[in-house]
Amino acid sequence: MLTDVAVRNAKPADKPYKLTHGDGLYLLVTPTGKYWRMNYRYMSKQKTLSIGVYPKVTLSSAKKKCAEARELLAKDVDPSLAKAVSKQVKKHAQENTFKAIALEWHAKQSTKWAESTAHNIKRCLELDIYPWLGGRPIKDIAAPELLAVLRKIEGRGAYEKAQRTREYVGRVFRYAIQTGRAERDPSGDLRGALTPVKAKHHASITDPKAVGELLRAINGFQGSFVTRCALQLAPLVFVRPGELRHAEWSEIDFNKKEWRIPGYKMKMKEQHVVPLSRQAVEVLEAIQPLTGNGKFIYPGVRSADRPMSENTINAALRRMGYEKDEMTGHGFRSMASTLLHEHGWPHEVIERQLAHSDRNKIAAAYNHAEHLPKRREMMQWWADYLTELAASARTSN
Repeated sequence: MLTDVAVRNAKPADKPYKLTHGDGLYLLVTPTGKYWRMNYRYMSKQKTLSIGVYPKVTLSSAKKKCAEARELLAKDVDPSLAKAVSKQVKKHAQENTFKAIALEWHAKQSTKWAESTAHNIKRCLELDIYPWLGGRPIKDIAAPELLAVLRKIEGRGAYEKAQRTREYVGRVFRYAIQTGRAERDPSGDLRGALTPVKAKHHASITDPKAVGELLRAINGFQGSFVTRCALQLAPLVFVRPGELRHAEWSEIDFNKKEWRIPGYKMKMKEQHVVPLSRQAVEVLEAIQPLTGNGKFIYPGVRSADRPMSENTINAALRRMGYEKDEMTGHGFRSMASTLLHEHGWPHEVIERQLAHSDRNKIAAAYNHAEHLPKRREMMQWWADYLTELAASARTSN
């Protein structure tokens, strides 16, 4: 019979040797370590079961595992086969946890998303879902358990985030169903269970006099020249903030006075043409000597190989004294939409220039060709109108 002292004091020799304990259990001592083994017979064949490595597996633990193996033998079960099956079950369980499937889903889907979207979804799951549900088998997660986790987010007052998180989790569940690892999506049972969120519109300035004052403030911006140029172009083209900061010189055609944004950068995944007014061209020509040799028109501060930060425009607006409930980078779109509609420009032309969705793909293609001349006319009128508003603000000051 082995003792703890004998196991601890066993020293490696030139060749491996055994220290037997009884019931087939022994300690195999080798130059590389000490290993617990158990010899047994099953169906008239001599077999060996690996129990573990000392000191991670102590003598008492090894004896317990040996006794468990003997109980299996008494039931005519091969302990080596039972161990292999157990490992396979554990591996299967690990591969089918919510976190494992969510990571797999994110890796596949993130290639279609903007970098910021992929980052935000990843952080949301890491901070608010994985700590409580990450290790759970996805097929075992029920609606009440998911609701309890989402309630934690609501407890911080983050009602909108709780709704978004429910949507992300639901997409993971649906992916699990599609890949045969879950049978249903419990997030669907939670519709109406979370605190409703009132629809919020991006803060925007639409009063003509206030627009003129904003344009004057932009022209007088004392920060980075790159940021000022981005601020100057934003109201002239009224694209989404992500489309503006990811703008590349290769997309600009000065001869045609066009900015062609590739489909993969657009929300609707279709190429978008932005007619460039004379004022927009002037802004681009002003910054070209500074950034024209690089990829991005508006590169980041730390690296020219990356676009400017998504917070740059909003931070600049705050610096100019505009609070987040007054004006945002996205607000230039609302500004253009409101004022262009007020001045009688056709709704379909405005919507097409805003790159809003068009349910009829054939109509979308037709509208693209039909409205481009009118859009060129509208974009130049809009730029001239903004110029007049800025001049009026200067006169009234």
